[in-house]
Amino acid sequence: MVKISGKSVFGGVSIGKLLFYQRKEKVIKRIHVDNVDDEWNRFQSAKNTAVSQLKGLYEKALNDVGEANAMIFEIHQMMLEDLDYLESIENIIRTQEVNAEYAVATTADNFAKMFAAMDDAYMQGRAADVKDVSERVLDILCGVSGGMKEMDEPCIIAADDLAPSETVQLDKSKVLGFATMYGSSNSHTAILARTMNIPAVIGLGEALRQEYDGKDAVIDGFTGTLYIEPDEETLKEMQEKRAKDLEQKALLETLKGKENVTKSGQKINVYANIGNVSDLGAVLKNDAGGIGLFRSEFLYLENTDFPTEEQQFSVYRQVAESMAGKKVIIRTLDIGADKQVDYFGLDKEENPALGYRAIRICLTRPEIFKTQLRALYRAAMFGNISIMFPMIISVKEVLKIKEIIAEVKAELKEEGIPYKEDVELGIMIETPAAVMVSRELAKEVDFFSVGTNDLTQYTLAIDRQNSKLDEFYDPHHPAVLSMIKMAAENAHAEGAWIGICGELGADLELTEEFLKMGLDELSVSPSMVLPLRKRIRECE
Repeated sequence: MVKISGKSVFGGVSIGKLLFYQRKEKVIKRIHVDNVDDEWNRFQSAKNTAVSQLKGLYEKALNDVGEANAMIFEIHQMMLEDLDYLESIENIIRTQEVNAEYAVATTADNFAKMFAAMDDAYMQGRAADVKDVSERVLDILCGVSGGMKEMDEPCIIAADDLAPSETVQLDKSKVLGFATMYGSSNSHTAILARTMNIPAVIGLGEALRQEYDGKDAVIDGFTGTLYIEPDEETLKEMQEKRAKDLEQKALLETLKGKENVTKSGQKINVYANIGNVSDLGAVLKNDAGGIGLFRSEFLYLENTDFPTEEQQFSVYRQVAESMAGKKVIIRTLDIGADKQVDYFGLDKEENPALGYRAIRICLTRPEIFKTQLRALYRAAMFGNISIMFPMIISVKEVLKIKEIIAEVKAELKEEGIPYKEDVELGIMIETPAAVMVSRELAKEVDFFSVGTNDLTQYTLAIDRQNSKLDEFYDPHHPAVLSMIKMAAENAHAEGAWIGICGELGADLELTEEFLKMGLDELSVSPSMVLPLRKRIRECE
């Protein structure tokens, strides 16, 4: 048995034969041509064919993965009509008197290098797109067609990497999963794989070899592992894991599209908490009504320096587009306490849980806060984004946040950068102080989201990181539940809505209690969306 570790793109277990994606090789040579007009016409004919193919791919992707993810093929069409791109190809053909293949390949290399060198993360991502679309034109010019050899049975697709156009053309009924040597978890391919619900592992590197073609294999998309010719014990373990996953999927099929409504007709929104873009597939797979908590601090924790505005904008936009109009609540950075980042230069504290963290960093280091707010307001143009602020203890803090937002909007307007004017704003209810002044806070914001982990910690004066105190740590404590109820009453009194995004939201023993309190939303880990929906539908 060979075990190869990579990075998971989408969870699930696939068992079947490994089939390598075959591309027909083409050699691009520089050839002198006598008639440059004929060569330019030959290119235009190939370009028109490519546009026609891309329109077909767009329609297929629209049905398979939805409008937001199909847009890549519209972008590719626009690239083929880009004047700079076309002028470069025509100029090379006419001035150098060379064949169209050479002109396209040269232009593709030049443009890809240009995009890759840009500071803008979104534009860097276009380097792969210009290569992909140019390869399509070259295939047409060379009379080459790449793709899969005929699949007699469902297989796990292996490749060095897969372009979006290659992924969407796969016969989903025959694809059990895919494994690639390279690729990024934020690439279009990864997004498409997650949306198509295909278990996938990327970044397997050189260990994934062509010689494994046709061998029995298992993808464990939960751990990012590929097993080649698994032994009996591993195969049995993976079969059990797959059976459990399929059981969950069967539950999904019975609940998908159904309302989160009790037997007496009370409705509540069920959203999902995520900590990274790679979790989007799980949100869609489990049919969550939206994202109730997107922990933006992963951008800071995974970076070696402060993430730029463009880096953040690219991620927030991707999440908004992938959720296709469903609510996406993004929490501003919650660094500090147990989440330390070296480049922030935070001092060591005796009690970091009560220290310099979250909104306290943002309000005292506004340059960091403004960068994130600019990215959020820009990304809000592409979907239904709400912004939520953590660790609030006073109305004064909320008013200061609003001042900074006004400055950010004014700057964006002056610079001529598009942004959404009216974004829903909310705060985390995590401290007893926030609960006690929740009536006043509700006048300033659109919603509350209760962070029950911290609220329990601060209400009971117990460090939730200290395992010696586990027997004293009681999230069901009457004081904690009374705090939540008080915040709910005060929110509704001022026309704000309220939800829970802490661990307690997934506690099925308390679901009925939360419904009685009149909570409007519960946001839980994606895997708990279906069990929670089931519990809600069973409540009287």
